[in-house]
Amino acid sequence: MKLEMEELLSLKSHGGVDRALLSFDVDADLLPTFHWNLKQLFVFVLAEYVSETNSLNQIILWDKIVETEKDARVRVNNKYIKYALVDQTNELRNTTVNLYLVWDQMPVTGRLFMDRGFGSNFTLPSSYR
Repeated sequence: MKLEMEELLSLKSHGGVDRALLSFDVDADLLPTFHWNLKQLFVFVLAEYVSETNSLNQIILWDKIVETEKDARVRVNNKYIKYALVDQTNELRNTTVNLYLVWDQMPVTGRLFMDRGFGSNFTLPSSYR
């Protein structure tokens, strides 16, 4: 699995809170997760960071539903995030963000299982562009 942040497009103040926009690459083969009891996978890119206000911040930046083995190879290049990386205060500047690819296995019957792989990390700029 490969997940990389491509480029920071902007870090701006947005209504009194920090907001970062970026693009990323994903290259993941999720075929091994498919079995007779799997209905679909909910796949998403998760951003995690620590701030003074919160010991753990988690934000979904992009998501996709994978329903067939044919679609289990997830390849995305230079994809802009669907959902902005927004902090509830203004604590994104100069913050290190870890990106993860997460897949939630939704079975036909039984328990849900979630797994994730580490992608990459980056540090946001210390000032707005």
